[in-house]
Amino acid sequence: MKQFEAKTTIEAKPEDVWKVLVDVKSWPTWDKYCEKIEGEVALGKKVTAFTKLAPGRGFKVKVSELQENKYMVWSGGMPFGLFVGKREWILKSLGESKVEFTTRETFTGPLVKLFAAKLPDLSEPFQAFVSGLKNKVEKK
Repeated sequence: MKQFEAKTTIEAKPEDVWKVLVDVKSWPTWDKYCEKIEGEVALGKKVTAFTKLAPGRGFKVKVSELQENKYMVWSGGMPFGLFVGKREWILKSLGESKVEFTTRETFTGPLVKLFAAKLPDLSEPFQAFVSGLKNKVEKK
């Protein structure tokens, strides 16, 4: 298993954070590593993420879990679970107008050791994502 994670506290209501988070078409305006996101954020729907870390390459995933204002998971990978990526976004209410926001990606499967060495270090892009989201939400 290989995992990356970043957290921040956002001064806002969970529904305000959620609204910005699921507006994936706007991600490139506040996430410096996002080229674009295609698709619909709805349970069971497909999404294709394009990142500046792999220009022009789309990563196809499925919205596998979705609990409004609380939790979202995108997952994808190779057949038979040989290599699986699971991206989570977690909103934890810390009161009326404060949210602990976490994003995490976990890579698992029998081939994870083979591919782990080829994965870029996602620590900075994850931190940039949570910082960008925080700045976007708190500006409203």
